[in-house]
Amino acid sequence: MRRSTRDETDGPDRLSAEPPAGPWRAARRADSCLRIAMVAACPFPFGRGTPIRIQRQAEALAARGHEVHVATYSLGTAEPVAGVTVHRAPRLPFYRTTSPGPTWQKLLALDPMLVATLFRLLRARRIDVIHAHHYEGLLVARAARAFAGIPLVYDAHTMLGSELGFFRLGLPRRLTVAVGGHLDRRLPKLADHVISVTETIRDHLVTGGVVPDARISVIGNGVELEQFRADVQPPWAADAPKRVVFTGNLAPYQGVDVLLEAFAAASRQRKDIRLQIVTDSDFSSYEPSARRLGIRDLIEIVPAPAFADLPALLETAHVAANPRVEADGVPVKLLNYMAAGKPIVSFAGSAPGLTHGHAAWLIAGGDPEAFGQGILELLEDRERALAMGRHARRFVEEHYRWPALAERIERVYQGVLEPA
Repeated sequence: MRRSTRDETDGPDRLSAEPPAGPWRAARRADSCLRIAMVAACPFPFGRGTPIRIQRQAEALAARGHEVHVATYSLGTAEPVAGVTVHRAPRLPFYRTTSPGPTWQKLLALDPMLVATLFRLLRARRIDVIHAHHYEGLLVARAARAFAGIPLVYDAHTMLGSELGFFRLGLPRRLTVAVGGHLDRRLPKLADHVISVTETIRDHLVTGGVVPDARISVIGNGVELEQFRADVQPPWAADAPKRVVFTGNLAPYQGVDVLLEAFAAASRQRKDIRLQIVTDSDFSSYEPSARRLGIRDLIEIVPAPAFADLPALLETAHVAANPRVEADGVPVKLLNYMAAGKPIVSFAGSAPGLTHGHAAWLIAGGDPEAFGQGILELLEDRERALAMGRHARRFVEEHYRWPALAERIERVYQGVLEPA
């Protein structure tokens, strides 16, 4: 049964007065509906990878009849979250940052407030299972459920050893990388079960002895296929401008600097190409590079639209770019590109499961010249490019549907609630 969307700001009178649950096994109801508390230590809802994964999981589980609550920061968009109750921590007046990555304000202020919000939710509702996303969510969940005994599932979107170094926090990169590796080895053990978004993350945790094989499941991202029309393509006539699109935030790990160099190399050989960057991030830090490369006039910065408007925007693109050199997870932008049936140029390290020349044009390493050549190859062979887009669409149709993924998440919950 679908429930109406509710958005609750934390406070002593905003949650129901239902008495707190005892041991979690006693809290189970006779029917198959579960009460799930998801922990989103990020803006929510919000149009980028982590918040989108949390939102779609929550909606898909609610559509299957479960009672889903999301505990999150005060930050987020007004987009409705179908069938889900959102519980927000108190607003921090001086904090408006929605960019990804840790900050001292998050760690020292927002996360402790989120612990209190989740704790009140656990006291007010007889929650059956906590589903925490990212390491901050895991730490928040662990602190809030300290004595409740509620099973805890950790959703691993990435590995901090490979990502934390991009966020300096005022510290040397070598130190942040070392801290990230340490957290990768220690924190997943706090959960009763781990959901990994890719086989890569699973292999890191299992072969490293962090989590036994029986306590980890690989459940990837999904995509809203019904929103995309893969049969719509822009004009490919010789006199029509050709548009290369990038969607997403502009954090350092995204490889935007590499994309600019690649596009500059391609634009030296073709004068009819344009680069469209669709983002909510500030482009100002990349302005000097764009001007130095002589391509600023060829770049259009487009504010990221609501998700419902993204498919129409992608329909106007000839080639979609994923310049992230390495990723432990699957970039959501990549799934959206494939759902839209776009020819894709990507580095192989951030396109797990794809085959070069079939569903994408893949480049090993992080060579901007090779990336730019990949853009040219697709623009110069329309039939190959369109065939690649069709293969990409079929790939996500077969592997990335949210309802099927929600069923697999249910099985994880059943495993921690009724261990063998």
